[in-house]
Amino acid sequence: MNHVTENPTIGIMLRILSGFLFAAMSICIKMVANQVPVGQIVFFRSAFALIPLVVFLWVRSEFPRGLYTKRPFGHLLRSSLGAAAMFASFASIARLPLAEATLLSYLSPTFTSIAGVLLLSERLTVWRIGGVLFGLAGVIALVGPELTHIELNGERMWGYIFGLMMGILTAFALIMVRNLSRTENPGAIAFYFVIASMVGGLFTIPFGWVVPDLFGLSILVLAGLFGGFAHIAMTLAFRHAEASLLAPFEYLAILWPILADVILFHIPLSFAFLIALPLVLTGAGLAAMEGRRTRRRDVRD
Repeated sequence: MNHVTENPTIGIMLRILSGFLFAAMSICIKMVANQVPVGQIVFFRSAFALIPLVVFLWVRSEFPRGLYTKRPFGHLLRSSLGAAAMFASFASIARLPLAEATLLSYLSPTFTSIAGVLLLSERLTVWRIGGVLFGLAGVIALVGPELTHIELNGERMWGYIFGLMMGILTAFALIMVRNLSRTENPGAIAFYFVIASMVGGLFTIPFGWVVPDLFGLSILVLAGLFGGFAHIAMTLAFRHAEASLLAPFEYLAILWPILADVILFHIPLSFAFLIALPLVLTGAGLAAMEGRRTRRRDVRD
């Protein structure tokens, strides 16, 4: 059951589907962010993502057998970083237009590239330098206009800060995933991350949760289900096609938050965002390209 014949067309379709589902999850989060605390959103997103994830692992005969690990502390560190990144991401979504918050998430490959040099002694190549410079230029283009205002918008600035924190935390989490993947089941990595996020959300109960109405509750449940199915679709996509083939379709996913801002939330796209968009995506593309070159060298070695 675990042996799947590669089919690039199916892989591409699944990658597009996963991007759409992740965007649907973010839309749900944006819809309730003004009424529901971030910690409570994290809990619901994780708890209901666990349902499709467990079913998926069970169908693949990886639950519960595939959850066994010899590296519990590695999982704890990776899951804690991922959970912290989720908190930062949702806090950013609550304070920024969805397209801007999503764009900041595309800085993760750039930060991962930097972390690879600092932590793993990977080579500082032209691709890495280009990715960092374009990513930095994109951040300046996006945040710079806000800094020039006489009166700073505190909410927006915190949104940018949380977005950058999310990118940095995600980068370190991905470094840990890269390390764990050498010996651990990918399903176990995803499972323990979801559990850690649920626990992290529960710890915020003393800071005040709310009782959502039926509509708010249904949106929270959908956020979790969308997130769970998005992860499954992405996992299957990489089983059907190589990462290099799927990479361009990852950047296609930015279209959904843009459409959501314009059509659902009636938020016009700022000039700063339109300038930052190609810069950040170019930086992410260069960083991702270097990552693929590194993996190919590892395979040859």
